[in-house]
Amino acid sequence: MFQPSQHDVRRFFCEVHRKQRAGDPLTPIEALAASWIAEHPEYDADLADVDAALAAVYTVEDGRTNPFLHLSMHLSISEQVSIDQPTGIRQAFELLAARRGSAHEAHHEIMECLGEMIWASQRSGLPPDGHAYLDCVRRRATR
Repeated sequence: MFQPSQHDVRRFFCEVHRKQRAGDPLTPIEALAASWIAEHPEYDADLADVDAALAAVYTVEDGRTNPFLHLSMHLSISEQVSIDQPTGIRQAFELLAARRGSAHEAHHEIMECLGEMIWASQRSGLPPDGHAYLDCVRRRATR
């Protein structure tokens, strides 16, 4: 399985940002990343300087979202929905997006569930619980 480092992820998003600004051709995954970058213009400065991006530290205490984590989660959710993995995520996403009137807002709510699943896995030392994740998304979609 491909496991990019933190620096690999940051370089990827900075390069997509650069290519997007220059009008250079993008691969399919870069085009998907570029669409999420376009949804988050507040990250332009973070993505414009690869050296600063590699050196940046984002802590909860700073009260600032890590743009690379945020964009990575958008990519992960997009991929999950496109292949319906875990099974049922596409339907739950579509319902949530319809209820919120926005695919972007639905992504942000799903991020909360994804973050909870990852946190629980790290805390327990057990593999991520896809059923709990999907249940969380479904609960949000039906309230």
